[in-house]
Amino acid sequence: MPTNTQQLSFSALSLSKRKLKSEFFDQMNQLLDLTAIEIEIRKHYNKGFSVAGRPSYSGLLLFKMSLLQTWYGLSDYEVEEKVNDSLSFMKFVGLSLEDDVPDHSVLSRFRTALTQKGGYEKLMEQINGQLETRGVLLKKGVIVDASITDSPRKPRGKKEYEVVEDRKEEPDATGDGQEPGTAHTVLAIKTQSHVDTEAAWIKKAGKLRFGYKKHIATDNQGLVRAVITTAANESDIIHLEDVVKKAGIDKGSRVRADKGYSSESNRHYLRSNGLKDGVMYKAVRNKPLTSHQQKFNKIVSQTRFKVERTFGGITRWFKTGVTRYVGQAKTHTQHLLEAIAYNLYRSPGIVVSNAELSAK
Repeated sequence: MPTNTQQLSFSALSLSKRKLKSEFFDQMNQLLDLTAIEIEIRKHYNKGFSVAGRPSYSGLLLFKMSLLQTWYGLSDYEVEEKVNDSLSFMKFVGLSLEDDVPDHSVLSRFRTALTQKGGYEKLMEQINGQLETRGVLLKKGVIVDASITDSPRKPRGKKEYEVVEDRKEEPDATGDGQEPGTAHTVLAIKTQSHVDTEAAWIKKAGKLRFGYKKHIATDNQGLVRAVITTAANESDIIHLEDVVKKAGIDKGSRVRADKGYSSESNRHYLRSNGLKDGVMYKAVRNKPLTSHQQKFNKIVSQTRFKVERTFGGITRWFKTGVTRYVGQAKTHTQHLLEAIAYNLYRSPGIVVSNAELSAK
């Protein structure tokens, strides 16, 4: 049984953690222009009254619950429970003890509505724009990379087949050399009910993985500027142009990427759009890298590692790396929320660092 001294220590530790959590939530409310975010949400989700005649929950409240869900790796059920139990969570989303907390089904419907209307893309643009204005997110230069988000909804066991066509041709009707009256049976692989049919297999480091690929462009600090989601089997090399366009960086910026993006078409795209080529060179058969290319690769790698830190931070801090939902559109929503949550999570530290630099 703990002593009085131990109980006091545990109590002090608990209060310290609660204070840190509350401070972070206060920082978020101060950092963000919540009115602008709420206006953006209303373009995609504007509910009036519930069936019972009560005013519906605001989109801003539900978006804040989505952030809490991402920051703490919670399910829809768990975040509902946490907001009910935690005063700091309740205060952050704007509820009082007398208010009802939205249940998990409301949060699910909100996420579906914004996914269908592209609302999360616009919210990320809105929030990133605010972070740019505050000097947190940089617009000069990006680092491009991709990682796999595994799906647990993969095919299992042996393939099963089903008949999708079974008919007889009329005598002399086909003209295809078949005997009159021959039965034609076509078999197709039977789709298992639990499988995410939009995900795909890929072999990575000798291991088969099933899911989606998250292509991102970060600034030179590792904050996410753009996200694209594809099936896992799509090549990184063909999506450099897409993700760089979406990042919206300044002309003259350098685009850094590993050798997996090395192609003449990618280098041509960068040159023709006034962007500096920071794609690492890849050796090919009978054509080793020159000493200049080796030095260039080393210089790029000194900055490029920051995007890997971003992937690692998202996975470690938010307990992610696995799809929460089914389908590419909803998985893209997951990726966007992770990117928004990551940028906001790191923002207070960058604000303090910028202030310290300005004071010197």
